[in-house]
Amino acid sequence: MEVATSLLVEGSTGGQVSQLKISQRLRLDQPKLDEVSRRIKAAGSSGYAILLAVPGKSEDGGAQDASNSTERPLKNLVSYLKQKEAAGIISLPVGGSRDKDHGGVLHAFPPCEFSQQFVDASAKAFAKSEDDYMLMVIIKGAS
Repeated sequence: MEVATSLLVEGSTGGQVSQLKISQRLRLDQPKLDEVSRRIKAAGSSGYAILLAVPGKSEDGGAQDASNSTERPLKNLVSYLKQKEAAGIISLPVGGSRDKDHGGVLHAFPPCEFSQQFVDASAKAFAKSEDDYMLMVIIKGAS
């Protein structure tokens, strides 16, 4: 929890992040995935976090309308990343930080062979389908 809460903040204000924007893509090829695995190992148990992103309720409290693409941003992002065979990359904290020791990287993986190693049956129960979840890996330290 500490890794996620300390890095998922606005860099300039330190306030809670309301939106994340992918700045780069990471190809889902073995050398790139091996590098992510190496960085997770190097970070140690207190230097990374694994989060599962699933669709939520819309702001007005109602369920998302599957026919409205603006109400399906997760499913659309998962489809896009699967099509590109890539993960999204976001530098943290959002907006940057001058202190390299207090930064990190978020990797947003669509369902794929790599992400499956982190997701057990109980986590999969949260998603209605393969297109309804993403695995977020947050790693402390410079990219």
